[in-house]
Amino acid sequence: MRFALVNPPWSFEGSIYFGCREPHLPLEYAYSQALLEDAGHEAVIFDAHLEGLTCNELRRGVRAFDPDFLVITTAPSYLFWRCAPPELRVPQETVKMLRGAGACIVAIGPHASTTPRAAVQKLGADVVVLGECEEILPRLTEDWSRVPSLCYRRGSEIVVTGPPHASNMAELPALEWPAAALARHGHHHHRFDVPPKGPGAELEASRGCPYHCTFCAKDNFRDDYRKRPLEVVLRELAGLRESGAEYVYFIDEIFLPDRKLLEQMVFSGLKFGIQTRIDLWNHEMLDLLGRAGCVSIEAGVESITEEGRALLDKKCKLSTDQLAERLIFAKQRIPFVQANLLSSPHDDAVAIHAWRDSLRRHGVWANEPVPLFAYPGSPEYTRRWGEADDHAWERAHADYLQTALRFSDIQEQRPLPLVQLETRNGHS
Repeated sequence: MRFALVNPPWSFEGSIYFGCREPHLPLEYAYSQALLEDAGHEAVIFDAHLEGLTCNELRRGVRAFDPDFLVITTAPSYLFWRCAPPELRVPQETVKMLRGAGACIVAIGPHASTTPRAAVQKLGADVVVLGECEEILPRLTEDWSRVPSLCYRRGSEIVVTGPPHASNMAELPALEWPAAALARHGHHHHRFDVPPKGPGAELEASRGCPYHCTFCAKDNFRDDYRKRPLEVVLRELAGLRESGAEYVYFIDEIFLPDRKLLEQMVFSGLKFGIQTRIDLWNHEMLDLLGRAGCVSIEAGVESITEEGRALLDKKCKLSTDQLAERLIFAKQRIPFVQANLLSSPHDDAVAIHAWRDSLRRHGVWANEPVPLFAYPGSPEYTRRWGEADDHAWERAHADYLQTALRFSDIQEQRPLPLVQLETRNGHS
């Protein structure tokens, strides 16, 4: 069987999306491609975002391949499954453009994982995968009623076969990126110390997170914390270096202190960036992190008060002063350190300004607090409205537009309602 793995030509006009707009390596598709080929299938990645394909170029390429299964993702890359564009406009347009090749339409991504029935209807898909897709896609050639974590049409009804899937990270292979493909990836995600000279890349050392902060959309994917085998991660790093990469960004939900990995990376010759919690790092491990080549830390602080962090269920054991000290210590070893802040009713605007200024004097950047979007699949959404139903994205989006006093400087400043962004496919 032939599988076309399509990353759409993403655009974000009118969206509240606050992820990076640059293309990133489609890790989920690369794992899937390897597993599909191991199962005897033919799989080709059509990455319109990374390759800059026009709609016509994408259509011609997919139709020439003549797939049996046409897979569409609802998030720009796996890095942004947890903060994907709420609207399905681009995937809808891509499905509409590619439909007619006779292929079975398959959707993956956070929308399929959290609101599968709505995703089937909005996209006009034949089937969607709930949760992590890599191990499920090769089983689509089986009787779907016996395959877990699917939602599909059966006559006039929509069937869900089980809860979202969690991939076995110990079994996923070391990814191999050809030098020619990697050369197109000039973006160095979240790097600000020097301009890029060579290709950048992304990879995973782990998936999931042992914490359950209220704002994080991970209940239906990337939930349980799972590490990849060290030797597999090192093999993938070595392959990236040999293919010309000079910078790697770990897309891990939370990059935890890992002495064995960092000690190996001291000799890798690669610079890298991470997202983490600064309260999990002591001085010794931050020293090692800097020596290993880390040049960028994005650290979730969220609130400058213990009450605010408790409201978000951060389970942070450090005080605000201790968090600031740890951030400043990290900045003395790592070129760029960022503290992420969310709007909190417990945080005084004057106090926030003073705290940000204090960090800035030491070279640490802290953003102006941004409003929290209650993503379907997050504890915050469940706390407000209960389990996500077919209208969860519309509900959360409308609430965000109604309550947000300001938007981040990387968001559209005049975002549109969800129903205006999405095309109509028999569902709204």
